[in-house]
Amino acid sequence: MLNVDLIFKVAGIGIVVTILYTVLKQAGKEEHSYLVALVGVVVVLMLVVRVVSDLFETVKTVFRL
Repeated sequence: MLNVDLIFKVAGIGIVVTILYTVLKQAGKEEHSYLVALVGVVVVLMLVVRVVSDLFETVKTVFRL
C-alpha cells in the first residue's frame, strides 16, 4: 500500500514550487523560476526513487532472489 505521507509530500512540494515559479516569473526572474521548477522535480524524483527501491527490495525478499 502506498504511504499517504508520500502523496502529501509530493502535493506540498508541487504547491510550493508552483507558487514560487509564478512569483518569480511575474517578477521577471524567468531563469530562477525554471531553476525552482527543476529543483522541485528532482526532489520529487528522489522521493519516488526511494519508494521504488524499497519496492524492489521487497520483491527480492518475497521471491528470495
